[in-house]
Amino acid sequence: MSLVSNTFVLFVMAAVVLYYLAPQKLQWVVLLVFSYLYYLSGNAEYVIFILFSTVVTYAFAVIIERMRKKEMPAARIRQVLILGILLNLGMLGTVKYTGFFVENINLLFQMDLKGLEILFPLGISFFTFQSTGYLLDVYWKKIEAEHNIFKYALFVSFFPQLLQGPIGRYERLGHQLYEPHHFSIHNLSFGLQRIIWGFAKKMIIADWAGVFADAIWGDLDRYNGIALFGLIFYGIQLYADFSGAMDVVIGIGNLFGIQMDENFRRPYFATSMADFWKRWHITLGEWMMNYVFYPVSLSRWMMKFSKWSKKKFGRKTGRTVPIALADLIVFFLVGIWHGASWKYVMYGLLNGGIIAFSELMGGNYRKWRAVLHIKGDEAWYHVFAVVRTFILVNLRWFFDRSDTLSQGFYMIRQAVTHFAPSQILEISAGSGGTAFVPWALLIIAVGCAVMVTVGAFQEKGYHIREILARLPLSVTVCIYLLLLVLIGMFGSTAAPRGFIYAQF
Repeated sequence: MSLVSNTFVLFVMAAVVLYYLAPQKLQWVVLLVFSYLYYLSGNAEYVIFILFSTVVTYAFAVIIERMRKKEMPAARIRQVLILGILLNLGMLGTVKYTGFFVENINLLFQMDLKGLEILFPLGISFFTFQSTGYLLDVYWKKIEAEHNIFKYALFVSFFPQLLQGPIGRYERLGHQLYEPHHFSIHNLSFGLQRIIWGFAKKMIIADWAGVFADAIWGDLDRYNGIALFGLIFYGIQLYADFSGAMDVVIGIGNLFGIQMDENFRRPYFATSMADFWKRWHITLGEWMMNYVFYPVSLSRWMMKFSKWSKKKFGRKTGRTVPIALADLIVFFLVGIWHGASWKYVMYGLLNGGIIAFSELMGGNYRKWRAVLHIKGDEAWYHVFAVVRTFILVNLRWFFDRSDTLSQGFYMIRQAVTHFAPSQILEISAGSGGTAFVPWALLIIAVGCAVMVTVGAFQEKGYHIREILARLPLSVTVCIYLLLLVLIGMFGSTAAPRGFIYAQF
């Protein structure tokens, strides 16, 4: 059931009505039922995978807690933890990466092994990470294990976040799912406000930009003179699509009185790649930081490597080299989390490589700024940092959007060797055909201007949602209706597109 469908809108409305009509002690049961109905609507066979992840992490968390109460050896508890993680992430690895592994073995050794025909379950990358994080938090004594398996099942399957995040932490989300909530006009207003704004970004900006991005990437030989435009359109599409998706998801949570973690905070305003990853897919970045970066950085082998680095490169550089290595490991995993393909490996390593290089060069950057008398807080320098980061971020989209690694390199080559902007007028813009191209470009430009303006105010500390909430109800309703009318008038007339991150 696509989030961009009338069926889903009706589904959410039914869930909200029954949630508030139900006795408060049973509200969480309503959410659990609707979450599994939503998951079953995709494919009934998918439910096996989410049940496996739920049962495994629930059982191992309870076992670990009981072992600790019995004061069993730490090594034995650690072994149980590792087994639980291997089972849970092993399922993800088997489903998502078996075909990629077999394909490369065949290519490398000239073999003809047959891959497993396995369904790719909806949202598997999200719910396995969320349940693995829960298991590790129980092991590290950050939370107590949930002993009601049905309540825990709701945490893993909560339907708004199931397909595209945010990746929830039990300590922040769990109690919200189970505690009673009273119907609130404030929650309803905040939820609807954010849902409509998210759909506006998705259907007006992202889907129109997607028309051009898809056309260019779909026929590279014909549109080889506007490869750079293809990159720009995809950057716009992905930004508006992902931020719009998070607005819709978090807005749905607000309808139930539940505040999910923010997952997207104006990343194109970032001043560095590290800052970008604190703004883009925030919960994935936090997951990697908490469950990969810190454990790797503090591991015994990394400590030994750190000592060796200090002896080899000196104290200052030696401290930075292990951090750079941990960054590379993290972003390699970020890359393959996005998909089983060499293009995603390249995508991850590019991110990690840039951040690792910045870590290693940090001291030099500070010296150069001192020589040039740049404090770093100047307005012009801030703009420079934002533009520099924007360019670096968008260059990576060549590999993210391309079907293969070689296609990514081909697009880069076309972008720097061919430039024929008139080719953009040959693209059919929805039902209006090529004649509608100027209007479609104008819609994208105006939509981006509005989105950037709102983002700039938010960067300055203006709380737009709170400002709107303080307006008279009649004015607020008019604003919502206006946005709905604009979506109907200016939304893409091409075939409806699902949210991009739902494919992971």
